Amino acid sequence: MKALVALILLIQLPIHKAAPAAPPAPLGCDDPEAEAAAEVAVSYINGHSHHGYKFVLNRIENIHVLPQLPNNDIIFLELDLLETTCHILSPTPLANCTVRSFTEHAVEGDCDVKLQKVNGKFFVLASKCHSHADSSEDILQLCPDCPLLARLNDTEVVTTVTAALNDHNSKTAGPHLRLLEIGRAKIQYVPAHIVFVEFAVAATNCSAEEAKENVEACQLLPDDQSNFGFCTATMVTRPSQDLTVNCKLYGHQPGVTYSLPGQDTSAGLVPSVVQGFTNHNLRFSHNNPVASESISSEFSASMLSAKSVAKRAVAEVAQHDKVPRPVGFVPPPPPCPGKIRHFKI
Repeated sequence: MKALVALILLIQLPIHKAAPAAPPAPLGCDDPEAEAAAEVAVSYINGHSHHGYKFVLNRIENIHVLPQLPNNDIIFLELDLLETTCHILSPTPLANCTVRSFTEHAVEGDCDVKLQKVNGKFFVLASKCHSHADSSEDILQLCPDCPLLARLNDTEVVTTVTAALNDHNSKTAGPHLRLLEIGRAKIQYVPAHIVFVEFAVAATNCSAEEAKENVEACQLLPDDQSNFGFCTATMVTRPSQDLTVNCKLYGHQPGVTYSLPGQDTSAGLVPSVVQGFTNHNLRFSHNNPVASESISSEFSASMLSAKSVAKRAVAEVAQHDKVPRPVGFVPPPPPCPGKIRHFKI
């Protein structure tokens, strides 16, 4: 009987349920995991870009994580990138590429990237980018005498590139070079008139001597022998005339190819250049063919959700600041945007 009473009393005791686990704190833009994801994203973008220059990470603007299964997350990133001096065909590792300074008329890239993290490894599913040069007004405020970016199809620019390549080919003992694309150009008007150009080239199957006899017969080397390079040139037209050219071939790089536009490239002008732009737009949109999800509506919706989360975080910090705090208290910064690694445009 005593055992029965004890059992009844035990049944009547209140059951205390364990409190649910608190959700993980949102990932911040400067967290190691965010930076690791951004590194994979930037490498992917540069690896799939076909024109212009390599870009480096300047700032992680936002990050949004959507947990899927255990050890399987979908991550959305908003990235600010900056153009480097390394052409996309250059074998120089990104870590060794120099970021163009603000006064060199910097170019910024804006990218949205969707990744998947599986068992600690990141895979890019999709990305979408565009780039733009800093405003001329910003440059001139800081450096009134600095030359500004010129349109890549400007007559002076094309004339300088043509003269520079002809000058190199007439003096070289190596292969005859052909122009692939004009990468960058600036024009200085005072105190001297100077045109600065940068352009990508490729070796042909002709020597310099053979090209003098029949340049039309010179063809770019096949992919398994390709040899790309890069040239810089400076032409002074006033007060005196002078031309300085420096070209360097990279040597064959297995797996590295160049996508020729479907049009006449005798002047090295890709479609965006014909429209009169001052820089090759990182107009990059790519869906990984092995990905099972698309970038379209889900990508846009998730990025909007990420922005709203960031705004709420800022609002919460502002609200907490209204509460009396001990002297010397410093409120924590919002998780995003992250730190600026180089400079802000």
